[in-house]
Amino acid sequence: MTWTQAELTAIAEAEELEISPQRIDGSFVEPVTVWVVRHDDDLYVRSYKGEGGHWFRAARERSEGRVSAGGVSKDVRFVPEDDSMVNDGIDLAYRMKYRDQDPAYVDPMVAGPAKGTTIRLVPR
Repeated sequence: MTWTQAELTAIAEAEELEISPQRIDGSFVEPVTVWVVRHDDDLYVRSYKGEGGHWFRAARERSEGRVSAGGVSKDVRFVPEDDSMVNDGIDLAYRMKYRDQDPAYVDPMVAGPAKGTTIRLVPR
């Protein structure tokens, strides 16, 4: 399954995204607000706290969840992204989209621990 252009645009233009990893019992973790960026025809999120982020650990454990942003709510798979070329494009997307935010928040999103938690959101 893929994103429609309308979904991609709506979510990419939203300032933030609510992410809720799914638990093994099928329930969802309480939504957490994260930044989301679009790179080509994909949507990506990163954990500001790196691998220590609660939502990230839950997402990695189950690999499924739900996201909501820009009036779109969708069940997704969480797919780790470790391609360095793609990650460079995602860094640029974060810098461009959040350029008006405090660099104290943006800079960590494109470095070390956060960069290592890049997840592609794939509709299911």
